Amino acid sequence: MKSISIIGAGPAGIEAASVLARQGFAVTLFEKSSSVMKNVADKAFLFPDFTAAADIVEDMNKKLLNSNITQRLDTDIVNLAREDNNVWKLTDAKGNSYYSDLVLVATGYTPFDAHRKEELGYGIYGGVVTSLEMEKMIRYDQIVNSMGERPRRVAFLQCVGSRDEKSGNHYCSKVCCVTAVKQAIELKRRLPDVEAYIFYMDLRMWGQHFEELYRQSQQEYGVRYIRGRISEASGTFDGRVQIKAEDTLMGLPLKMTTDLLVLMVGMEASEGTRCLGKACGIAGEYGFFQSVDPHLNDCRTSLDGLYVCGTCKRPMSINDAVNDARAAAVVLALSVRD
Repeated sequence: MKSISIIGAGPAGIEAASVLARQGFAVTLFEKSSSVMKNVADKAFLFPDFTAAADIVEDMNKKLLNSNITQRLDTDIVNLAREDNNVWKLTDAKGNSYYSDLVLVATGYTPFDAHRKEELGYGIYGGVVTSLEMEKMIRYDQIVNSMGERPRRVAFLQCVGSRDEKSGNHYCSKVCCVTAVKQAIELKRRLPDVEAYIFYMDLRMWGQHFEELYRQSQQEYGVRYIRGRISEASGTFDGRVQIKAEDTLMGLPLKMTTDLLVLMVGMEASEGTRCLGKACGIAGEYGFFQSVDPHLNDCRTSLDGLYVCGTCKRPMSINDAVNDARAAAVVLALSVRD
């Protein structure tokens, strides 16, 4: 039986390991962190049905309860090379080496660093937070402004670090639009009197039930939508945030003072994805992995025995990443049996 290694223990890596293990394959799952599912564990609820993220994490952890899966946590794989005997050599940050016949990479994404958008004031003004920080506020019911008070007005800004010439990321991160809608609804459920605004370029409600969620946010919760980007944010004497924008539907400049400005940060290729992509020579646009083609061979790479799945290829929802992992596991298993 050929040995299989999976790099990355997020939703994609765990799902692929589970599928292969249930088919009788021995799998070693490498994860650089001390725990799995890091990018999901810090969420509150998931779109479009508001499932608790903690429930998803628990369900995914149960998939690891298989004797065919060996977990190696705190193991950061930094190099991946094909040996002369067609075996893959995996090297971690401590210099330890591991060998495997087949490798599936699921190194995932990292959130865009909002500090790079200086004009929006993140890290400068206390009332400017990221969508990840808002998730934590919602999860622990601690939605407060920089003064520790319940906000009266909250503005969400779309496409921070995505579809943006200045940041160099021209692609759409796919989940930011619906995440803002979800968070605005969660905010209004907890604070019915708060004013919630979403600034957007255009709303991409691409998934099942997403358009319905958008309509619900307006009709049931009174969330207000402004088509236009925020050009600048600055602090006020009372700890609030003043924003300058343009309402492009009205063709008018706009100023607003808000208690919280929530930056909906997009996805970027993780450090591990960029590192291994360069090491193997399969780095594609924006640091994501390049598969053979996006249609019929999206889980294969140009290198024999090396497969990829999940958000190491491009931004995906959890549902997309899990389904992509299942496809990759099937393709890998079939290649062993052929």
